[in-house]
Amino acid sequence: MTEPLGYEIQLDTITRGYDQATCWVQAAAGTIPGAGDNGVPAVVMTMQKLLLRGSDVFYALNEMRTDDMGATWSGPVEHATLARRQEPGGIEVVICSATPMWHASSRKLLNTGHCARYLGDALMPDPRPCEPTYTVYDAEARSWSQWAALDLPDEPRWFSASAGSAQRVDLPDGDILLPLYHHPTTDDAWHIPYFTTVVRCTFDGRELTFVESGNSLVVPEPRGLCEPSLTHYQGRYYMTLRNDVMGYVTAGDDGLHYEAPRPWLFDDGEELGNYNTQQHWVTHSDGLFLVYTRRGLDNDHVMRHRAPLLMAQVDPDGLCVIRDTERILIPERGARLGNFAMTTVNENESWVSAAEWMQPAGCEQYGSDNSIFAARIIWDRPNTLPGSGGPRPS
Repeated sequence: MTEPLGYEIQLDTITRGYDQATCWVQAAAGTIPGAGDNGVPAVVMTMQKLLLRGSDVFYALNEMRTDDMGATWSGPVEHATLARRQEPGGIEVVICSATPMWHASSRKLLNTGHCARYLGDALMPDPRPCEPTYTVYDAEARSWSQWAALDLPDEPRWFSASAGSAQRVDLPDGDILLPLYHHPTTDDAWHIPYFTTVVRCTFDGRELTFVESGNSLVVPEPRGLCEPSLTHYQGRYYMTLRNDVMGYVTAGDDGLHYEAPRPWLFDDGEELGNYNTQQHWVTHSDGLFLVYTRRGLDNDHVMRHRAPLLMAQVDPDGLCVIRDTERILIPERGARLGNFAMTTVNENESWVSAAEWMQPAGCEQYGSDNSIFAARIIWDRPNTLPGSGGPRPS
Protein backbone atom coordinates (compact mmCIF):
# COMPACT_ATOMS: atom_id res chain seq x y z
CA MET A 1 0.00 0.00 0.00
CA THR A 2 1.29 3.47 -0.93
CA GLU A 3 1.71 5.65 2.14
CA PRO A 4 0.39 9.22 1.71
CA LEU A 5 2.91 12.05 1.78
CA GLY A 6 1.75 15.49 2.92
CA TYR A 7 2.66 18.91 1.56
CA GLU A 8 1.48 22.51 1.35
CA ILE A 9 1.20 24.54 -1.86
CA GLN A 10 2.33 28.15 -2.13
CA LEU A 11 1.50 29.78 -5.48
CA ASP A 12 3.83 32.61 -6.52
CA THR A 13 3.23 34.86 -9.53
CA ILE A 14 6.67 35.71 -10.93
CA THR A 15 5.56 38.07 -13.69
CA ARG A 16 2.37 39.00 -15.52
CA GLY A 17 1.34 41.08 -18.51
CA TYR A 18 -0.18 40.49 -21.94
CA ASP A 19 0.47 42.58 -25.07
CA GLN A 20 -2.09 40.81 -27.33
CA ALA A 21 0.61 40.02 -29.94
CA THR A 22 3.04 37.68 -28.14
CA CYS A 23 3.11 35.77 -24.88
CA TRP A 24 5.66 34.05 -22.67
CA VAL A 25 5.62 30.26 -22.89
CA GLN A 26 7.70 27.22 -21.88
CA ALA A 27 8.61 28.52 -18.41
CA ALA A 28 10.99 25.91 -16.95
CA ALA A 29 13.24 26.29 -13.91
CA GLY A 30 16.44 24.59 -12.79
CA THR A 31 18.23 24.78 -9.45
CA ILE A 32 21.89 25.55 -8.71
CA PRO A 33 22.82 24.44 -5.17
CA GLY A 34 24.47 27.09 -3.02
CA ALA A 35 24.66 29.71 -5.78
CA GLY A 36 22.16 32.12 -4.25
CA ASP A 37 22.45 34.66 -1.47
CA ASN A 38 23.93 33.37 1.79
CA GLY A 39 24.37 29.90 0.31
CA VAL A 40 20.73 29.23 -0.59
CA PRO A 41 20.01 27.64 -3.99
CA ALA A 42 19.70 29.86 -7.04
CA VAL A 43 16.76 29.05 -9.30
CA VAL A 44 17.16 29.89 -13.00
CA MET A 45 14.11 29.87 -15.26
CA THR A 46 14.10 29.97 -19.05
CA MET A 47 11.14 30.96 -21.20
CA GLN A 48 10.54 32.42 -24.65
CA LYS A 49 8.12 34.61 -26.53
CA LEU A 50 5.51 33.02 -28.80
CA LEU A 51 3.94 34.81 -31.77
CA LEU A 52 0.20 34.55 -31.21
CA ARG A 53 -0.79 34.74 -34.87
CA GLY A 54 1.12 31.55 -35.69
CA SER A 55 1.50 27.98 -34.49
CA ASP A 56 4.53 27.22 -32.29
CA VAL A 57 6.41 30.29 -33.55
CA PHE A 58 9.11 30.84 -30.93
CA TYR A 59 11.84 33.42 -30.43
CA ALA A 60 15.02 33.50 -28.30
CA LEU A 61 15.15 31.88 -24.89
CA ASN A 62 15.16 34.39 -22.04
CA GLU A 63 16.24 33.92 -18.43
CA MET A 64 14.86 34.90 -15.04
CA ARG A 65 16.68 34.15 -11.81
CA THR A 66 16.09 34.26 -8.08
CA ASP A 67 18.87 34.18 -5.50
CA ASP A 68 16.61 34.54 -2.47
CA MET A 69 14.23 31.58 -2.77
CA GLY A 70 11.67 33.45 -4.86
CA ALA A 71 11.37 36.65 -2.82
CA THR A 72 12.67 38.62 -5.84
CA TRP A 73 13.38 37.72 -9.47
CA SER A 74 15.67 39.36 -12.05
CA GLY A 75 14.89 39.47 -15.75
CA PRO A 76 13.64 38.45 -18.21
CA VAL A 77 17.00 38.74 -19.95
CA GLU A 78 17.35 37.71 -23.60
CA HIS A 79 20.51 35.79 -24.53
CA ALA A 80 21.97 36.10 -28.02
CA THR A 81 23.47 32.61 -27.65
CA LEU A 82 19.91 31.24 -27.43
CA ALA A 83 18.44 33.16 -30.36
CA ARG A 84 17.37 32.05 -33.82
CA ARG A 85 20.09 31.15 -36.31
CA GLN A 86 20.20 31.36 -40.09
CA GLU A 87 20.47 28.21 -42.20
CA PRO A 88 20.69 27.86 -46.01
CA GLY A 89 17.53 28.47 -48.01
CA GLY A 90 16.21 31.23 -45.78
CA ILE A 91 15.54 28.82 -42.89
CA GLU A 92 15.78 30.00 -39.29
CA VAL A 93 16.20 27.59 -36.38
CA VAL A 94 15.82 28.13 -32.63
CA ILE A 95 16.13 26.12 -29.42
CA CYS A 96 12.78 25.68 -27.64
CA SER A 97 10.84 23.48 -25.18
CA ALA A 98 13.95 23.54 -23.00
CA THR A 99 14.23 22.01 -19.51
CA PRO A 100 17.17 23.08 -17.28
CA MET A 101 18.41 20.61 -14.66
CA TRP A 102 21.45 20.55 -12.39
CA HIS A 103 24.15 18.05 -13.37
CA ALA A 104 25.87 17.24 -10.07
CA SER A 105 28.98 15.53 -11.48
CA SER A 106 30.05 18.51 -13.60
CA ARG A 107 28.39 21.11 -11.34
CA LYS A 108 26.66 22.67 -14.34
CA LEU A 109 23.09 23.58 -15.15
CA LEU A 110 22.37 21.68 -18.38
CA ASN A 111 19.32 22.76 -20.39
CA THR A 112 18.06 20.19 -22.92
CA GLY A 113 15.29 20.63 -25.47
CA HIS A 114 14.04 20.78 -29.02
CA CYS A 115 14.71 22.88 -32.10
CA ALA A 116 12.15 24.43 -34.44
CA ARG A 117 12.80 25.49 -38.03
CA TYR A 118 10.96 28.34 -39.76
CA LEU A 119 10.55 29.97 -43.14
CA GLY A 120 9.61 33.49 -42.15
CA ASP A 121 7.32 33.17 -39.18
CA ALA A 122 5.83 29.80 -40.11
CA LEU A 123 7.11 26.33 -39.35
CA MET A 124 9.15 24.87 -42.19
CA PRO A 125 7.02 22.34 -44.12
CA ASP A 126 7.66 18.61 -43.81
CA PRO A 127 9.93 16.80 -44.14
CA ARG A 128 11.38 18.96 -41.36
CA PRO A 129 14.49 17.68 -39.54
CA CYS A 130 14.95 18.15 -35.81
CA GLU A 131 17.73 17.46 -33.33
CA PRO A 132 17.84 17.32 -29.53
CA THR A 133 19.44 20.55 -28.37
CA TYR A 134 21.26 21.73 -25.27
CA THR A 135 22.96 24.72 -23.68
CA VAL A 136 25.02 25.12 -20.49
CA TYR A 137 24.73 27.90 -17.90
CA ASP A 138 27.65 29.80 -16.35
CA ALA A 139 26.25 30.66 -12.92
CA GLU A 140 28.82 33.35 -12.12
CA ALA A 141 28.72 35.11 -15.51
CA ARG A 142 24.95 34.54 -15.77
CA SER A 143 25.40 33.49 -19.37
CA TRP A 144 24.47 30.52 -21.55
CA SER A 145 26.69 28.72 -24.02
CA GLN A 146 25.80 28.72 -27.71
CA TRP A 147 23.08 26.13 -28.03
CA ALA A 148 24.20 22.95 -29.76
CA ALA A 149 22.66 19.80 -31.20
CA LEU A 150 23.23 16.33 -29.77
CA ASP A 151 25.01 14.30 -32.45
CA LEU A 152 22.99 11.08 -32.95
CA PRO A 153 23.96 8.05 -35.07
CA ASP A 154 23.42 8.48 -38.81
CA GLU A 155 20.30 6.32 -38.95
CA PRO A 156 16.92 7.09 -40.58
CA ARG A 157 15.02 6.75 -37.30
CA TRP A 158 16.72 9.86 -35.90
CA PHE A 159 15.73 12.17 -38.79
CA SER A 160 13.39 14.11 -36.51
CA ALA A 161 14.47 13.62 -32.88
CA SER A 162 13.69 15.78 -29.87
CA ALA A 163 14.28 16.09 -26.15
CA GLY A 164 11.59 18.77 -25.97
CA SER A 165 10.02 19.21 -22.50
CA ALA A 166 11.71 16.01 -21.29
CA GLN A 167 12.76 15.22 -17.73
CA ARG A 168 16.02 13.29 -17.59
CA VAL A 169 17.76 11.16 -14.95
CA ASP A 170 21.44 11.60 -14.09
CA LEU A 171 23.37 8.52 -12.95
CA PRO A 172 25.91 8.48 -10.09
CA ASP A 173 28.83 8.31 -12.55
CA GLY A 174 27.59 11.45 -14.32
CA ASP A 175 26.09 9.70 -17.34
CA ILE A 176 22.68 10.97 -18.41
CA LEU A 177 19.54 9.06 -19.33
CA LEU A 178 17.73 11.36 -21.75
CA PRO A 179 14.34 10.32 -23.18
CA LEU A 180 13.81 11.27 -26.83
CA TYR A 181 10.89 11.08 -29.24
CA HIS A 182 11.67 10.60 -32.90
CA HIS A 183 10.50 9.47 -36.34
CA PRO A 184 12.11 8.86 -39.75
CA THR A 185 11.82 11.19 -42.71
CA THR A 186 8.39 11.59 -44.26
CA ASP A 187 6.34 14.13 -46.19
CA ASP A 188 3.41 13.56 -43.83
CA ALA A 189 4.80 13.77 -40.30
CA TRP A 190 1.37 14.36 -38.75
CA HIS A 191 0.32 10.80 -39.62
CA ILE A 192 3.49 8.90 -38.80
CA PRO A 193 3.85 7.75 -35.19
CA TYR A 194 6.58 9.05 -32.93
CA PHE A 195 8.69 6.46 -31.15
CA THR A 196 10.12 7.12 -27.70
CA THR A 197 13.61 5.86 -26.81
CA VAL A 198 15.88 6.57 -23.85
CA VAL A 199 19.49 7.30 -24.77
CA ARG A 200 22.50 7.26 -22.49
CA CYS A 201 24.90 10.17 -22.89
CA THR A 202 28.05 11.45 -21.28
CA PHE A 203 28.46 15.11 -20.31
CA ASP A 204 31.81 16.72 -19.46
CA GLY A 205 30.42 20.10 -18.46
CA ARG A 206 30.58 21.38 -22.03
CA GLU A 207 29.58 18.69 -24.52
CA LEU A 208 26.77 16.15 -24.48
CA THR A 209 27.75 12.92 -26.27
CA PHE A 210 25.57 9.97 -27.32
CA VAL A 211 26.67 6.53 -26.06
CA GLU A 212 23.81 4.06 -26.57
CA SER A 213 20.03 3.72 -26.83
CA GLY A 214 17.43 1.40 -25.33
CA ASN A 215 14.33 -0.18 -26.80
CA SER A 216 11.86 1.96 -28.74
CA LEU A 217 8.23 2.32 -27.65
CA VAL A 218 5.18 3.15 -29.74
CA VAL A 219 1.38 2.86 -29.57
CA PRO A 220 -1.14 2.67 -32.43
CA GLU A 221 -3.04 5.84 -31.51
CA PRO A 222 -2.37 8.93 -33.65
CA ARG A 223 1.19 10.30 -33.62
CA GLY A 224 2.49 7.65 -31.21
CA LEU A 225 4.43 8.71 -28.09
CA CYS A 226 6.13 12.04 -27.55
CA GLU A 227 7.36 14.47 -24.86
CA PRO A 228 8.53 11.68 -22.54
CA SER A 229 9.60 12.36 -18.96
CA LEU A 230 11.72 10.04 -16.86
CA THR A 231 12.32 9.55 -13.15
CA HIS A 232 13.91 7.03 -10.76
CA TYR A 233 12.12 5.96 -7.61
CA GLN A 234 13.02 3.24 -5.12
CA GLY A 235 15.06 1.16 -7.55
CA ARG A 236 12.95 1.44 -10.73
CA TYR A 237 12.70 3.85 -13.62
CA TYR A 238 9.34 5.33 -14.60
CA MET A 239 8.45 7.16 -17.79
CA THR A 240 5.32 9.14 -18.60
CA LEU A 241 4.41 9.78 -22.23
CA ARG A 242 2.20 12.13 -24.22
CA ASN A 243 -0.24 10.76 -26.80
CA ASP A 244 -3.02 12.45 -28.78
CA VAL A 245 -5.72 10.20 -27.30
CA MET A 246 -4.51 9.49 -23.75
CA GLY A 247 -1.45 9.72 -21.52
CA TYR A 248 0.70 6.60 -21.13
CA VAL A 249 3.10 5.26 -18.50
CA THR A 250 5.77 2.58 -18.43
CA ALA A 251 8.51 1.30 -16.13
CA GLY A 252 11.84 -0.50 -16.39
CA ASP A 253 14.71 -1.77 -14.30
CA ASP A 254 17.86 -0.61 -16.10
CA GLY A 255 16.95 2.88 -17.34
CA LEU A 256 17.20 1.99 -21.04
CA HIS A 257 14.62 -0.74 -21.52
CA TYR A 258 10.92 -0.44 -20.72
CA GLU A 259 7.72 -2.46 -20.62
CA ALA A 260 4.91 -1.95 -23.13
CA PRO A 261 3.24 1.38 -22.29
CA ARG A 262 -0.15 1.31 -20.59
CA PRO A 263 -2.75 4.10 -20.36
CA TRP A 264 -2.74 6.26 -17.27
CA LEU A 265 -5.64 5.27 -15.00
CA PHE A 266 -6.91 6.29 -11.60
CA ASP A 267 -6.71 3.65 -8.89
CA ASP A 268 -10.44 2.97 -9.36
CA GLY A 269 -9.78 1.90 -12.97
CA GLU A 270 -11.15 5.03 -14.66
CA GLU A 271 -9.04 6.64 -17.39
CA LEU A 272 -7.09 9.64 -16.13
CA GLY A 273 -8.48 11.96 -18.82
CA ASN A 274 -5.15 13.48 -19.86
CA TYR A 275 -4.65 13.69 -23.63
CA ASN A 276 -2.49 15.46 -26.21
CA THR A 277 -0.37 17.20 -23.63
CA GLN A 278 2.58 16.45 -21.41
CA GLN A 279 2.81 15.16 -17.87
CA HIS A 280 5.82 15.35 -15.54
CA TRP A 281 7.09 13.77 -12.33
CA VAL A 282 7.64 15.25 -8.89
CA THR A 283 9.78 12.76 -6.99
CA HIS A 284 10.34 12.69 -3.23
CA SER A 285 12.27 10.01 -1.37
CA ASP A 286 8.99 8.95 0.27
CA GLY A 287 6.56 9.38 -2.62
CA LEU A 288 6.14 9.55 -6.38
CA PHE A 289 3.79 12.16 -7.86
CA LEU A 290 2.44 13.01 -11.31
CA VAL A 291 1.63 16.54 -12.50
CA TYR A 292 -0.91 16.67 -15.33
CA THR A 293 -4.07 18.20 -16.81
CA ARG A 294 -7.30 16.36 -17.60
CA ARG A 295 -10.92 16.51 -18.68
CA GLY A 296 -13.83 16.61 -16.28
CA LEU A 297 -13.14 19.72 -14.21
CA ASP A 298 -15.62 22.17 -15.78
CA ASN A 299 -12.78 23.11 -18.11
CA ASP A 300 -14.25 22.44 -21.55
CA HIS A 301 -13.50 26.08 -22.50
CA VAL A 302 -9.75 25.47 -22.10
CA MET A 303 -7.90 24.23 -25.18
CA ARG A 304 -7.37 20.46 -24.81
CA HIS A 305 -8.41 20.82 -21.14
CA ARG A 306 -4.87 22.02 -20.38
CA ALA A 307 -5.80 23.73 -17.10
CA PRO A 308 -5.95 23.59 -14.14
CA LEU A 309 -2.59 22.00 -13.39
CA LEU A 310 -3.00 19.06 -11.02
CA MET A 311 -0.77 16.87 -8.86
CA ALA A 312 -1.53 13.46 -7.38
CA GLN A 313 0.44 10.67 -5.76
CA VAL A 314 1.19 7.60 -7.87
CA ASP A 315 1.00 3.95 -6.85
CA PRO A 316 4.31 2.77 -8.36
CA ASP A 317 3.36 -0.90 -8.17
CA GLY A 318 -0.02 -0.48 -9.85
CA LEU A 319 1.22 2.31 -12.17
CA CYS A 320 -1.90 4.34 -11.44
CA VAL A 321 -2.84 7.73 -10.02
CA ILE A 322 -4.40 7.72 -6.54
CA ARG A 323 -7.57 9.74 -7.09
CA ASP A 324 -8.07 10.85 -3.49
CA THR A 325 -4.68 12.59 -3.49
CA GLU A 326 -5.40 14.85 -6.49
CA ARG A 327 -4.88 18.57 -5.77
CA ILE A 328 -4.79 21.74 -7.86
CA LEU A 329 -1.31 23.25 -8.14
CA ILE A 330 -2.17 26.14 -10.48
CA PRO A 331 -5.81 27.20 -11.01
CA GLU A 332 -7.55 27.53 -14.36
CA ARG A 333 -8.09 31.06 -15.75
CA GLY A 334 -8.94 30.21 -19.36
CA ALA A 335 -5.38 29.89 -20.66
CA ARG A 336 -3.66 26.54 -21.04
CA LEU A 337 -0.97 25.45 -18.59
CA GLY A 338 0.05 22.19 -20.24
CA ASN A 339 3.65 23.22 -20.96
CA PHE A 340 5.36 23.24 -17.58
CA ALA A 341 8.37 21.89 -15.68
CA MET A 342 9.56 20.81 -12.22
CA THR A 343 12.70 21.44 -10.20
CA THR A 344 13.73 20.10 -6.79
CA VAL A 345 14.98 23.22 -5.00
CA ASN A 346 16.11 21.67 -1.71
CA GLU A 347 15.08 18.95 0.72
CA ASN A 348 12.01 20.95 1.74
CA GLU A 349 10.65 22.32 -1.54
CA SER A 350 9.96 21.30 -5.13
CA TRP A 351 8.67 23.92 -7.59
CA VAL A 352 6.43 23.48 -10.63
CA SER A 353 6.63 26.38 -13.10
CA ALA A 354 4.19 27.26 -15.88
CA ALA A 355 3.20 30.21 -18.05
CA GLU A 356 -0.33 30.99 -19.18
CA TRP A 357 -0.28 30.26 -22.93
CA MET A 358 -2.59 32.91 -24.43
CA GLN A 359 -4.02 30.90 -27.33
CA PRO A 360 -6.66 30.72 -28.64
CA ALA A 361 -7.73 34.35 -28.77
CA GLY A 362 -10.26 35.20 -26.10
CA CYS A 363 -8.92 33.00 -23.32
CA GLU A 364 -8.20 36.16 -21.34
CA GLN A 365 -11.93 36.64 -20.74
CA TYR A 366 -11.61 34.10 -17.92
CA GLY A 367 -8.94 36.12 -16.11
CA SER A 368 -5.64 34.96 -17.62
CA ASP A 369 -2.96 37.58 -18.33
CA ASN A 370 0.11 35.52 -19.35
CA SER A 371 1.22 35.17 -15.73
CA ILE A 372 4.25 32.99 -15.04
CA PHE A 373 3.70 30.92 -11.91
CA ALA A 374 5.83 28.93 -9.52
CA ALA A 375 3.79 26.46 -7.48
CA ARG A 376 5.95 25.72 -4.46
CA ILE A 377 5.40 22.26 -2.98
CA ILE A 378 6.49 22.46 0.65
CA TRP A 379 6.95 18.94 2.00
CA ASP A 380 5.95 17.84 5.50
CA ARG A 381 9.12 15.76 5.75
CA PRO A 382 12.59 16.18 4.17
CA ASN A 383 13.28 14.83 0.70
CA THR A 384 16.44 12.76 1.09
CA LEU A 385 17.11 12.16 -2.60
CA PRO A 386 20.66 13.26 -3.43
CA GLY A 387 21.24 16.61 -5.10
CA SER A 388 18.79 19.42 -5.73
CA GLY A 389 18.43 18.88 -9.47
CA GLY A 390 16.25 15.82 -9.18
CA PRO A 391 16.53 12.14 -8.35
CA ARG A 392 19.79 10.27 -8.94
CA PRO A 393 19.71 6.51 -8.42
CA SER A 394 22.12 5.02 -5.90
